[in-house]
Amino acid sequence: MENLLRPLIVVGGSVVLTLVIGWATDFLLRKADARHHDTPLWGLLRRARIPYQLVLGAALLRGSYDEAQLLQSREEAVGRVLALVLIGSTAWLIIRIAAAIVETSYSRYAHARVHRDPARVRRVRTQVTLIMRVLSAIVGVVAAASMLLTFPAFKAAGASLLASAGILGIVAGVAAQSTLSNMFAGFQIAFGDMVRIGDTVVVDGEWGTVEEITLTFLTVRTWDERRITMPVSYFTSKPFENWSRGTPQMTGIVFWHLDHSAPLEAMRDRLRDILRECPAWDGRAYNLSVTDTTPTTMQVRALVTAKDADDIWTVRVRVREEMIRWLTREHPYALPRVNTADAVLAPPGGSNGHRPAPQTVPAQQRRYHGNGPGRPDR
Repeated sequence: MENLLRPLIVVGGSVVLTLVIGWATDFLLRKADARHHDTPLWGLLRRARIPYQLVLGAALLRGSYDEAQLLQSREEAVGRVLALVLIGSTAWLIIRIAAAIVETSYSRYAHARVHRDPARVRRVRTQVTLIMRVLSAIVGVVAAASMLLTFPAFKAAGASLLASAGILGIVAGVAAQSTLSNMFAGFQIAFGDMVRIGDTVVVDGEWGTVEEITLTFLTVRTWDERRITMPVSYFTSKPFENWSRGTPQMTGIVFWHLDHSAPLEAMRDRLRDILRECPAWDGRAYNLSVTDTTPTTMQVRALVTAKDADDIWTVRVRVREEMIRWLTREHPYALPRVNTADAVLAPPGGSNGHRPAPQTVPAQQRRYHGNGPGRPDR
């Protein structure tokens, strides 16, 4: 009877004690979270309740398993399994607690500074993300090494591994040169403030928003919801555009190719009215001017401003659409046209003072030379 009750009491008591302590801790965290609404720390710590209970259960069973006298022939194997579970759950718990503390610190900073300096908030967010990834990697490596050292074979091979560590390090460094360069580039991006999560960038002709930064790669979400993944070393070795660097305010350009008779003053007034009705325009500046001419058209350019890249796109398409619609309705003559009038040829002689009547050639038989047809008669 004792052989049955002893393991039941030891194992069952450890499990029950683990559940009770875990429930009590979770209850206290819920109370603290309900009492302190200004900080998310207690709510984030509740995410660690599973690894916390695993640590408690593995520690209690590891310490009391000898008293249970269960599976004595397999006692060493069971003890090793419990040690592995304890090491793994402890690493998991450390990562969850560190993530809760770091996320709470970032949340306080973001709510305190977001309205004054959003660029600095994005920089801190990028640094915090990379720091958490580095911490998780370090904890994972230490936990894996500790698990391996629980096996006697790895303990015996420790001396030889340390003796050959220098040679292996050189070989690994040469083999993983690109990976190491990306890791150092990741640190340079995080603390050099080159690019941050949430920045609007242009890479290889594609513009989008930086969505994720790791130690080895960076992900850009384009305007059409594609994901461009590239090594972080790209941003330390090649030029790229960062529209969020410094101030996110931008100036946009809209072009029209119009007839030479287009009413420029009326277009300036119409541009002003369009911008006043566009919520994306920030009200800083606007301008309309002729920037180029051809034999058939002139190029009209409008400059508009907005607070960021998304709004400048909205303002540009709105101005382009509204101006074309207004010209079509109010000034259709200002739109470019193709000349279909008959061409007047030069007289064949004319040197003797006698000027014959000009000859005409139908438009279908006419051949154009130069940049294009001439402007039709009014």
